[in-house]
Amino acid sequence: MRLDKFLCACQVGTRSEVKKYIKQGLVTVNDVLAKRPEDKVDEKCDIVCFKGKQLVYEEFSYYLLYKEAGYVTAVTDATHKTVMDELPEELRFLTPVGRLDQDTEGLLLLTNDGAFTHHILSPSHHVNKTYEAKLDAPVPTDSVEVFQKGIDIGDDEPTLPAELEILPDVVSEDGTHEFYAKLTISEGRYHQVKRMFYAVGCKVIDLKRLSIDTLTLDGLEPGEYRKLTPEEVERLYAGR
Repeated sequence: MRLDKFLCACQVGTRSEVKKYIKQGLVTVNDVLAKRPEDKVDEKCDIVCFKGKQLVYEEFSYYLLYKEAGYVTAVTDATHKTVMDELPEELRFLTPVGRLDQDTEGLLLLTNDGAFTHHILSPSHHVNKTYEAKLDAPVPTDSVEVFQKGIDIGDDEPTLPAELEILPDVVSEDGTHEFYAKLTISEGRYHQVKRMFYAVGCKVIDLKRLSIDTLTLDGLEPGEYRKLTPEEVERLYAGR
């Protein structure tokens, strides 16, 4: 692997920044001062240090982002801001795991591990994803049972069983009611949450993903992100 790519993967800085660090004599490989960003290093054997501190290379990276509404879930887009714009340049080698609509906020995973992405998105692995929806009308009470059985949203097959929790109305000072519900699903069809509520006569006004499996947004504000712990990654794979 090129030295500059290695340094970027270890989040030392952007490609242009790590080239400056090499030029400034801040990087050593096996106790020898590095001279060129294109020099090759063996990420499994070589000892690479930045400012005297040994770097630990990880083949795969896993991050959780509190996506803000207004950002497109894509790596690039010619006309809109993407979720990658919420990350520093050194993390833009990551790819979103699935997608959240532009007007949807909440928990979004990013990784460069294709097997992890497949595991999270595959309905056969039953990775739960919980959403909070603001609706234009109260949810019919029988929708809890309807969703538990799976519901026809116009696809070839009904949805998998889903867990619906109808939340208390929020009443504003002028007496206006706002209607909310939580929905947990284990698949990710196109606009699935919005289509499920539409099937029972409700339009989604605002949507927020609260969790994926046991991962939540706790401790994060919109636009903030954090790295997953090895234990969290293992738990997602194990489905516990």
